Amino acid sequence: MYKERASRLPGAVVWVNTPDAGGTGRVLPDGCMDLLWHEGRLLVAGPDTRAYVTGGAGGAWVGLRFCPGTAPALLGVPAYALLDQRVELGDLWPAGDVRRLRDRVALAGDPAVALEEIALERTPPCDPSLRRLVAALDAGRSVAAVADELGLGARQLHRRSRAAFGYGPKTLARVLRMQRALALARAGVPLAETAARAGYADQPHLSRDVRQLAGLPLSGLLGG
Repeated sequence: MYKERASRLPGAVVWVNTPDAGGTGRVLPDGCMDLLWHEGRLLVAGPDTRAYVTGGAGGAWVGLRFCPGTAPALLGVPAYALLDQRVELGDLWPAGDVRRLRDRVALAGDPAVALEEIALERTPPCDPSLRRLVAALDAGRSVAAVADELGLGARQLHRRSRAAFGYGPKTLARVLRMQRALALARAGVPLAETAARAGYADQPHLSRDVRQLAGLPLSGLLGG
């Protein structure tokens, strides 16, 4: 069972997932990174370029999903260093710091609240230009137009995007477009209309892109 709520950290989401025993799950690319708690371990989920299939690890997972571009400032590493990876927080921070944080979460009445409090204490404010970049791409504007709006050259925009999101602005735009399409389709919007409203050339374009990013046909995602 999966539950989530808005976090007190701006733009973030707190979630808890208790998967079925022996079952698998599929985490789709969304431009975000997560701080995770699972059976006494603190981990970090880096940005994904493809679906991450979970399975084989029982017990509840607790996570804080940061809004795109926020987590690298907290973690102290560029997002591209964690691309398509799940790593121990101890691989990024001093062992003593991680041990104290791990004990803090373990002793908390609610691990989700403890993760949230840690992030609130340690996460610097998000760069406003990154918020503008995400909002513009999520609105369907072209990468070239967004670069002009931000006053950045193409190479500079690409460097900043890789550091903040793990990949360039074109990949981020593609991931955000898929998420827009899934939200529309799950709300019952016909697929042809979904494709047009989300910014795809046509419905086959939508189907191809979803299969490449999610590893399943659109019908499989909607059915699940």
